[in-house]
Amino acid sequence: MLQIIGIYKIYEKWLNVSVAKKEKPSHIAVILDGNRRWASYTGLNPREGYKYGAQKVEELLNWCLDLGIRTVTLYALSLENMQRRKSSELEEIYRVLIEKSKDFLNNDRVWREKVRFKIIGRKWLLPIEVRETLDKLEAATKQHDKFFLNVAVAYGGRAEIVDALKNICREIIEGKLRIEDINEKTVEEHLYTNGIPNPYPDLVIRTSGEERISNFLLWQVAYSELVFIDVYWPEFRKIDLLRAIRIYQQRERRMGA
Repeated sequence: MLQIIGIYKIYEKWLNVSVAKKEKPSHIAVILDGNRRWASYTGLNPREGYKYGAQKVEELLNWCLDLGIRTVTLYALSLENMQRRKSSELEEIYRVLIEKSKDFLNNDRVWREKVRFKIIGRKWLLPIEVRETLDKLEAATKQHDKFFLNVAVAYGGRAEIVDALKNICREIIEGKLRIEDINEKTVEEHLYTNGIPNPYPDLVIRTSGEERISNFLLWQVAYSELVFIDVYWPEFRKIDLLRAIRIYQQRERRMGA
């Protein structure tokens, strides 16, 4: 009813004007939570939840492009979910990843706006068809340098740090690195996010009402602002994004103080 009488559009326009007056986050990370619960709530099967969730990802990309937000990182599939979910449900998630990756390859705006895709996580744990499709998307957009969309798949924050430490130890054994030279920058250079411009999210948004990080970008979000939205991911609207940005703008970032 609110949409019908135009209040939604009026509110969205007001929010657009409001956030435009202050500095916007240059990097937003989103924990895409609530696909299954939304499907159950609406009487659909989980497959439909993931399908609508994937469609929402494209909408989010368009909103961020319109707002000039250069970097977006999405938490799409955790290592924990790969271990706990039923194989039939994982197959649906893999199918959606393949289909959406192919859609992005043929998305005019991806090419027009020079959006670069990067997959972060233990990709080698994914089925070969999924891995090859994601690799193709990365390779096709690797020269793009205007906007950056990072997708965390088969990802865990602790696993990322463990893998970084393994690579650092390997370089020490090979004589390429000295223990006394190791510092924060050394660790950062061995994380999955190495090479991403501004790998540290200014703002982290989690949908579905849950208020936790769930092993997401543990190193990178040390000074991020956190906003928890009480809507399931498939229901996420542009006004929810704008409201989260406005909350971010109203906070005083203390950077550890």
